[in-house]
Amino acid sequence: MIRKLLSLLLLAFFPYFLQAQQVLGFTLQPGRNRVKIPIEVNNNLVIIPVVINGQLPLRFILDTGVRTAILTEKIFSDILNLTYTRKYTVGGPGANKVIHAYVTNNVSIDLPPGVHGEGHALLVLEEDYLELRNYLGADVHGVLGYELFSRFIVQIDYERKEMILIRPDKFRPRKRQQKIKISVEDTKPYFVTTVSMTDSSTCHTKLLIDSGASHGLILEPDSNDTIKVPRTFVKSIIGRGLGGVITGKIGRISSISLGKYNVHNVIANFPDPNSYMDTLKTSRSVQRNGAVGGEILSRFKVTFDFPREYIYLKRNAAYKKRFYYNMSGLTLKAKGSRLENFEITDVREHSPGDDAGILPGDLIMKINGIPATSLDLNQMNAFFNLRPGKRISLDLNRNGERLKKEFRLASQI
Repeated sequence: MIRKLLSLLLLAFFPYFLQAQQVLGFTLQPGRNRVKIPIEVNNNLVIIPVVINGQLPLRFILDTGVRTAILTEKIFSDILNLTYTRKYTVGGPGANKVIHAYVTNNVSIDLPPGVHGEGHALLVLEEDYLELRNYLGADVHGVLGYELFSRFIVQIDYERKEMILIRPDKFRPRKRQQKIKISVEDTKPYFVTTVSMTDSSTCHTKLLIDSGASHGLILEPDSNDTIKVPRTFVKSIIGRGLGGVITGKIGRISSISLGKYNVHNVIANFPDPNSYMDTLKTSRSVQRNGAVGGEILSRFKVTFDFPREYIYLKRNAAYKKRFYYNMSGLTLKAKGSRLENFEITDVREHSPGDDAGILPGDLIMKINGIPATSLDLNQMNAFFNLRPGKRISLDLNRNGERLKKEFRLASQI
C-alpha cells in the first residue's frame, strides 16, 4: 500500500539520504548485549514502539525494504518543533496528485527499553497521503528499516509478538534454525530460491525479503519467461499508491523453497506492468523477480543477520496454515477518530460480496450480529477469512438506509 508513494520520494532523495546516513547510529545501553522489545502484528506487518527526540511516543512499521526512517504525517514533527532543511514537491503518475515532503536532520529515535539512536535524518510527509492508519485500522505513524538492521541482529518472533535485538559480535545462531544465504544490495536483503509454479514447472528466482509487505509472495512475469500467471486467478487490487490503486492477478502456485522448508499452495500476486511501481523495494541496479512478504515470513521465527548476510528460520504454529485470499471479495477501510467505523471501499467482481449486492460506500453496522463498534479492522477482516462455506451476515448503512446482506465465504483460487 505504501510502495508507490515512498518509491518516488526515496528515488528522488537517495543522494541526500546516503550522505545523511553516515552519521546515523543505534546503540544499546552500556553493558547490554541484547534487548527484547514487544511488537504488534497487524495484517502480517510488524509494528514497533518508538520515541522521537525523547518526547513523542509513536508506532512504526519495521520494514526490511526501506533505507531511511519515514514519518507519515507532518503534524508530529511540528509538535516537536523540528526544523526542516529541505522541502520537496513530487507529482504522482499522470500528474493526478502532488505530494509534499520535508527532510529534518539530527533526530533521535529510541526503542524502549534500552535502544537509542542519534543523528537520524527523517523524511516527513506533509500528511498521510495513503491513509495508512485507515487501511491498517491502527495508529501507525512511520516506517523504520535499514538503520536498525545494519546495526543489530534482528530476531522477529511473530508468534510471541516480540523482537530481540542482539549485538552482532554476541550473536550465536542455534543449530536447529535453517540458515539461508542472502545478499544485502542497496541496503535491502535478497535471496535466490526455487519457485514451483506447478508440479511440473519451476523457476529460479531472486526475491526481495520484505517484512514491510503484508502479502505472501509477489512474482513479476516480465522479469522471467518461466513466471506465468496460473490458469485459475482473480483480478483484484493488490495495493494502493500515490497514483491510485495497484492492480494485478492473484493465483495459487505449487510451492516456494526456503532452505529445507517447502511452503505449499501459496497465494501469489502478479502485478500488472503498467500499475506496479516498486523502486522503493529495489533499484535500477538490482534485478529481481519479486518479493517474499509477511504472510510467509509470519509462519516462522525470523532472524536477520545483515552484517554477515544470512537469515535464520524456525517454523512456528502458523507454518501449516492454509493460504486464503479475501473470500468475501470486500475491501474495508476504518474511519473515525477511534477507527471504529468500517466502510467498504472495493467489491471484487463476481465475488460472494458482489453476488450479494454489496456496494462500495456501504458502512458495516454489524457482522454476524456483533456491533462493528466493538471490533477493530483486524477482527473484522478475520471474519472474511474464517473458512470456505462460512455464512456471513452484514447489517449495512447505505446512504442512511439500513440493509441486511448474507453470503457464504468462497475461495475463488
